[in-house]
Amino acid sequence: MKKTKRSLAGIAVLGVSALLLSGCSASGSSEGDGNTLKLWHFESDTSAMGIAWDEAIKVFEEETGATVEFEEKSFEQIRSTASQVLNSDQAPDILEYNKGNATAGLLASQGLLTDLDDAYAEYGWDDALAPSLQTTARYDEDGIMGSGAFYGVPNYGEFVEMYYNKDMFAAAGLEVPTTVAELESVMKAFTDQGITPLAESAAEYPLGQLWYQLALTKADRSFVDDYQLYTGDVDWSGPELSYATETIKDWTDAGYISTDASGFKAEDAGTAFINGTYPIFFSGSWWHNRFTTEATGFDWGTFLFPEADMSPGSAGNMWVIPEKAKNKDLATQFIDITMRPEIQALIGNNGGIPVAANTADITDPKSQELIGNFNALTEKDGIAFYPDWPTATFYDQLNAGLQELINGTKSPADVNEQLGGQYQSGVDDIVG
Repeated sequence: MKKTKRSLAGIAVLGVSALLLSGCSASGSSEGDGNTLKLWHFESDTSAMGIAWDEAIKVFEEETGATVEFEEKSFEQIRSTASQVLNSDQAPDILEYNKGNATAGLLASQGLLTDLDDAYAEYGWDDALAPSLQTTARYDEDGIMGSGAFYGVPNYGEFVEMYYNKDMFAAAGLEVPTTVAELESVMKAFTDQGITPLAESAAEYPLGQLWYQLALTKADRSFVDDYQLYTGDVDWSGPELSYATETIKDWTDAGYISTDASGFKAEDAGTAFINGTYPIFFSGSWWHNRFTTEATGFDWGTFLFPEADMSPGSAGNMWVIPEKAKNKDLATQFIDITMRPEIQALIGNNGGIPVAANTADITDPKSQELIGNFNALTEKDGIAFYPDWPTATFYDQLNAGLQELINGTKSPADVNEQLGGQYQSGVDDIVG
């Protein structure tokens, strides 16, 4: 597939926020104070990353003698103003930024982010990151992820897995399935008892991620590269996507997925699992810490989707250094501190997924299980990104198509034909 230099057409244009600009300090760091690191991120101080990065700031200040001027920004503040702010003298020295073609890739193609190849070589970050985690850190001249220079450093990860209610499984005499056939037998056992097994949402991302996971059970890395990186054409009537869509329909007809899920949001599905209404929820690691604190009425556990070498997931958001940063050396020193095992362990022991922790440093049993599942995926190059990533509009289009599927208003073949056309139109807007 031929690629052309992309413009802003087909991608949401990043706007300007007077609020964010006015919030930037006029202190010495904005004027290039060589002993002050100006840092932005949007993690809460109680999140795994917030806790770890707060400690990293303390270590950085102690070791370098420099001062960190930290400004907490919301995700939306950074997303909607990055193109303008990073092209001004108000740019921070380092910030957390979203990965992907329409975000970090766009800024990289505009020349707004620093090429980090030399820093990767100096600090050995490429050795710490599995190949699939490096994909979202590298962008070519058109801003397409997967090749070219490194423009960011992820130091945590995320992925999608099966959460299950151990008490409900035990009461039904069921074991964790190791094949898709066993999973279907487990779900049938619940429906035979009048219990819908899968907590689902078709109005938001959960059902789309299950659909993609089903495709991944029939896929290889070449399929993922074609779908996500535009390296080849995607066959929407091929075995991967046909199986995914037909299976969602079959599971709905069998009662494993409720047709009511067409109107449910992710929060509805997640809280229904927390309340013990459904025994299985297939969703992201971002739910893990919430289930730890809120799903207190039963014991629960996790397992990877059976018979799948790959699962939806990615490296987390990244540290990036603006091209106009005043103190790039301090920024790379700070990034390296966040990659140290002791800082990574703080992420892991507080409900996050570190990318470079020593396993022995993770002490919480549920965190060990979570990180063990993630490591099992990365060791076999099993991180396959997310189904909506290829285009800026495909998230809503995929949700709408799957809603029609489980409502019975379109057949699997018709849904795939519709999705295939929408997917290709969006990709053509990006790469030509």
